[in-house]
Amino acid sequence: MNRIVLAALTALAALALAVPAATAAPARQQASPSIAAIAAQTPQFSTLLSLVKKAGLAGTLSMPGAYTVFAPTNAAFAKVPKATLDKLAKNPAALKRVLLYHVVAGKVPAAKVVNLTSAKTLAGPTVRIRVAGQTVRVNAAKVTKADVEASNGIVHVIDRVLLPPA
Repeated sequence: MNRIVLAALTALAALALAVPAATAAPARQQASPSIAAIAAQTPQFSTLLSLVKKAGLAGTLSMPGAYTVFAPTNAAFAKVPKATLDKLAKNPAALKRVLLYHVVAGKVPAAKVVNLTSAKTLAGPTVRIRVAGQTVRVNAAKVTKADVEASNGIVHVIDRVLLPPA
């Protein structure tokens, strides 16, 4: 279990450990960028990155693995009541739990997601998955962009923050 949690923290830390492109050494070309590079190139994830740092996940060492991250945008965080965000910002353990609730072990592309009714998150509880036509929902969140390929997993962009059950 500790290894799974460390792997999840690593995936989330990758979002916060992005190296600016100007200072990165292009030693090897990868088929796709890492989750960190995707986050660094995507301004709509700045709130998520900030919270990853506040949760103390930024220093986690990278390790191999594949992860699926349901990544809420800044607009998704804007829908969360300020009191809830303030409470999470003051409680690193609760914040980590919320962030881990956005991560599933393994690489789960949209083609597999649409065949699922739920997925176990690395926070422990499962998220409900519903498909109606071309719309995929994870709990109440709508997937607005699927299958953003990363070298260490896959990102599905969502329009709401997922809050685990109490």
